[in-house]
Order: sequence, then structure tokens, then C-alpha cells
Amino acid sequence: MTLSPLLTQIAPANSAAVAAARARWDSVAKPLGSLGLLEDAIVRIAGAQGTPNVTLDKKAVIAMCADNGVVAQGVTQTGQEVTAVVAENMARGTSSVCRMARVAGADVVPVDIGVARPISGHNLLQRNIRRGTADFTAGPAMTRGECEEAILTGVDVVQSLVAEGYRLIATGEMGIGNTTSSSAVLAVLLNLDPADVTGRGAGLSTEGLGRKIDAIRRGIAVNRPDPADPTDVLSKVGGLDIAGLTGVFLGGALCRVPVLIDGLISSVAALCARRLCPAAGDYMLATHASAEPAGQTVLQELGLTAILHAGMRLGEGTGAVALMPILDMALAIYRDMSTFQQMDIDAYEHLI
Repeated sequence: MTLSPLLTQIAPANSAAVAAARARWDSVAKPLGSLGLLEDAIVRIAGAQGTPNVTLDKKAVIAMCADNGVVAQGVTQTGQEVTAVVAENMARGTSSVCRMARVAGADVVPVDIGVARPISGHNLLQRNIRRGTADFTAGPAMTRGECEEAILTGVDVVQSLVAEGYRLIATGEMGIGNTTSSSAVLAVLLNLDPADVTGRGAGLSTEGLGRKIDAIRRGIAVNRPDPADPTDVLSKVGGLDIAGLTGVFLGGALCRVPVLIDGLISSVAALCARRLCPAAGDYMLATHASAEPAGQTVLQELGLTAILHAGMRLGEGTGAVALMPILDMALAIYRDMSTFQQMDIDAYEHLI
């Protein structure tokens, strides 16, 4: 399937399930709305899953791994080789997100969608489209065809997991240089100066930050990406990991499975997905407020509110995974708590 017909198959969330879930919360024997954003999250998940009988029993983190050619411009503190090392650690189950996911009861699914050198691992999905993107300061990061292939790869991975019974997907990534690509995409889509959306990533010096901003400005000037065409923007100044995650968000919407946004990289992918198909936004949940300066900017554009505020900026999907146990706790109350009627006490009323 090509991208255009796939987008037409995505429907908005189920409004009846949303109403039923909200009514269920109101019937639970506790003060109305007292779990705040957690109640909203369960309601949103109900709308995505199309039923008030929410299930979060089988969870996965899709980690898209890819290299970014713009690292040649000195925009990172570490070398490109780190991408392969961490991706293989994910495949072995030893990276940060793997440790956290084990506690959260989630499976980590690393995907080589564009790592610069061949990597291996028993649970690594081999979907490499090209061995890293080109340096976008000299021309497009990838072709439009490669970008669409990456998006469709993300959709396909979600479809395969849903067929295996997964009902909650988190987004993760690994790619040295990908905050540079993400900031470039965001600057174009929101028509902002790169300096306003670019952070220090994994610890750049002030001089390094200046090189990063300059590289983004040059890449935009050279490629002239069209802000009305997210695929054009992704192909010219984006990354294969971001494009793959864009597909994960679209795949979640297509399969009626909620997708958790992690940090800056996945939130930019979420924005691309929603620009491609506005209905896809119904299936996204913000998890944490990234410490990257543009983190809140993207969530505001998406109309979403982060639940966790912990100053996290590790990536890999760790922020999204951190929310999973809290969602399980909220669901335990939503699903198992007695109602006002069952306890034979007067229910609270909405007075405001």
C-alpha cells in the first residue's frame, strides 16, 4: 500500500466510547475528576480502542534506530558509531529503555531503519532503508521515496504488533544527531527560527550549539522544504527514525491503538503524522515534558498536556515507558473500584 490511500482509512476516535469512559469515571466512588490527567488519559485510550473496556495488558515500545548525516557538521558530542552500539544493546535487552520496560511489563522492539553500519540482535527488526541519511546541509537527507518507505515501515511494524495482541504502543528512538534533524523539521513546520527550537541535545557546549543552529539554517536554505508537505520536510531535513515514528503514529491510528509520545524526536514525528492526517491526533498521548527547549512547543501545537514533569531527556522511549505503570494504576481504579451506587452513597455532581 502507498501512503495516500492509507491515510484515507484512518477514522477519528470513537466518541461513544469516550462518553462511556467519562461516565464510568464519574460513577466511581471518589471525588469527580480527582485523578486529573490520568482520567483524561484513560478516556482518550478508550476512544482510541473504540470501547470503554480499556485494556493495557500487552504493551510494546517501538524504537526506531537510524543515523543522521548532519553529524558531519559537528552537531553532536559523541560520534555516529554510538547509534549502532546502543541499538545492539537494545537488541540484547540491556539499554536504559529495556531496563525500564521490564519493570513496566512492556516489550522493546528495536528497528534498524537506517543505522550506518550493519547491526545484529535476536529481537532486532531488520528494516534498513539506507545506511544513514545524507548531510542535509549539502542537499536532501533522503529521497522522497525513501521517506515514504520509512513511514510505511512504521505502519507495518505497528500492524504486526497489533496482530500479536498488543494494545498500547510507545515510541522510542536511537540516533546520534537526531535532535538536530528534529529541530530542523520543527522549525520548518512551525515557521520558527532554528534558535528557538534547538537545544543542547546530549550535552553540547555553547560553541557546539551554535554549530547545530547554523547547520539547521543552512540545511533549510539549501533544501527549501515545503511546510505544507510533511513528507517533503522529512525527506529534506529529517531522519529515517523520525519518518519511521511518523508511520508508528499513523499505524496506531489505522489499527485503533493508542500511541505514547516520548520526547522531542517522537513528538516531532507525531506532529508530522497529524499534519498528514488530522484524525491521527486522536490516538496520541503525551507522556512527559521533555527538557529540550522545543518539547513544550510541540505538545502545545498538538493540543496535548504532558503528565510527567521530570526533566527527562534520555530518549529511547524512556519517558513514555515511565508513564506505563501509572496508567496501569489509573486503570485499576477505573476498572475495579466500586461505584457510588454499589456502595449505596450519594454520587458527586458536576457543579461547575
